[in-house]
Amino acid sequence: MRSVNSTQLQPLLRLLILFTLSLLGALLLNACGPKVEPPNNSAPVSSEATTDPAALKLLYWQAPTTLNPHLSSGTKDLEAASIVLEPLAAYNEAEELEPILAAEIPTTDNGGISDDRTSVTWKLKSGVLWSDGEPFSADDVVFTYRFIADPATGATSGEFYGEVEKVEAIDDLTVKITFKQPTPAAMSPFVGGSGMILPEHIFQDYIGAQARSAPGNTAPIGTNAFQVQAFKPGDTIVYEPNPNFRGEAPAFSTLELKGGGDTVSAARAVLQTGEADYAWNIQAEPAVISSLEAAGKGEMAYVFKPLMERIYINFSDPNQDVNGETSQKDTPHPFLSEKPVREAISLAIDRETITQQLYGEAGSVATNFIVAPDKYVSPNTQYEFNLEKAETLLAEAGWQDSNNDGVRDKNGVKMALLFTSSVNPVRQKTQEIIKQNLEAIGMSVEIKSVEPGVYFGDPANPDSVSRFNADLQLFAFDSETPEPDSYMELYACDQIAQKENQWSKENSSRYCNPAYDALLAQLKQEMNLDKRKALFIEMNDLLIEDVALIPLVRRSDAYAIATSLTDLEFTPWAASTWKIKSWGRQ
Repeated sequence: MRSVNSTQLQPLLRLLILFTLSLLGALLLNACGPKVEPPNNSAPVSSEATTDPAALKLLYWQAPTTLNPHLSSGTKDLEAASIVLEPLAAYNEAEELEPILAAEIPTTDNGGISDDRTSVTWKLKSGVLWSDGEPFSADDVVFTYRFIADPATGATSGEFYGEVEKVEAIDDLTVKITFKQPTPAAMSPFVGGSGMILPEHIFQDYIGAQARSAPGNTAPIGTNAFQVQAFKPGDTIVYEPNPNFRGEAPAFSTLELKGGGDTVSAARAVLQTGEADYAWNIQAEPAVISSLEAAGKGEMAYVFKPLMERIYINFSDPNQDVNGETSQKDTPHPFLSEKPVREAISLAIDRETITQQLYGEAGSVATNFIVAPDKYVSPNTQYEFNLEKAETLLAEAGWQDSNNDGVRDKNGVKMALLFTSSVNPVRQKTQEIIKQNLEAIGMSVEIKSVEPGVYFGDPANPDSVSRFNADLQLFAFDSETPEPDSYMELYACDQIAQKENQWSKENSSRYCNPAYDALLAQLKQEMNLDKRKALFIEMNDLLIEDVALIPLVRRSDAYAIATSLTDLEFTPWAASTWKIKSWGRQ
């Protein structure tokens, strides 16, 4: 339900002005020249990109910083890594597993999945070589599990392997995974972005505490169609064909992935100037995209994933130091730990305006934690925008403007918020709208924008999403498989990101609810599809009712694609580069 009252007119007028300025910007873009130079931290894309048909140029405004997918906290790194490394299998658009390094998909019929669902046995393809000529074998799969499972490694993919008891090589081409108990999500390990296999002979001396110093993190040896020729973290990766690839050689003799810059400049380079072939994760306003597409050099593709732009709420205190650590899990936030305050924030955010003005066909209003697949989406949630109701909740909770300075306070604590996100024009405008909304109900909001390579980079950086040294943060997160068991770990008590685990765990909000954990424990054992559906919905509804997060927009991954490119295939469940070996040019 959506209601608006007279107290909302001033922020709505400001939003109208913002929208008008966006439209004027799009008109000026058409009228005032074909190109705007990217910022200083990003060199212009060479015009030679379109003169050599055998050279493929990709633009990623979030620059990759590592090519080890098990040490990455950002999708940008998975995208870059999947050009070189491969999992055993991945889900296609139809939610069907396709074998990649596996010879076949395990089933109960072929004996690959045990009748009691306590083990999965994978048969591997024969004759597969690493790009340095060494043979790929079951030992590499076993080693990858050891690498991930070692707590000292600080692997960011660990939640996909939490139910695994052991992984063993039956022979050179057979791997058996044994689980601690009957497991409904038995096909999660070694699948998709979290399942990419590492070569044991490259990483064997870099397991555990030495993991982040491994040369293979930036100079990987893989089994996919390309290998890395040069990598400058935070800038550019140059790939070349893997001479030992098992399949047909790729259509391109050179692949360059250029990182940095901004999303609009990346879109322009593909859609308007033709200087690049592909730009990933284009978040730009609809009017801007329309004006760029009019040039006819390319077009946008929208792949709706289980991806949702949301506000993360810090349940810990980012301003209190505990033995050299802020946002420590045992220090409750001075006001966000109060449910009425979180409810008020949710009521004050105009999701409809954000979605319509900033996303258009690339998004829809989100009210759930699980947004895909459809069978697990709750029908029970709703969205309400009501500033008056939000103000009433805060007043009833004792938060008053006792100093008459426009900012509510209680017991000497003022409602001052630090709100962070990555540098991105759509996210900055989203932050501005939310800032106006929250200031209208008596909160002070400071906006901070962090360079994406830092924000989604090394968890050791205090400005990273894993550290979460702010009150609110804004970004998107998705599930990697159609069975989102591991996605539900995002709010599990034992997944809280802290110094002791190198901030590698996914629960950066430090939310902990025993009732939620109890449902998660049931989910991990439940085999019946109807009962699993009920559990997913109940867990989703608990998070939304408790305002553990604030869903904003269910958004697509938006890609700018040159008209000359052919044979692209995308899936909601893997990196957009998962089948880049098949891309061609007409």
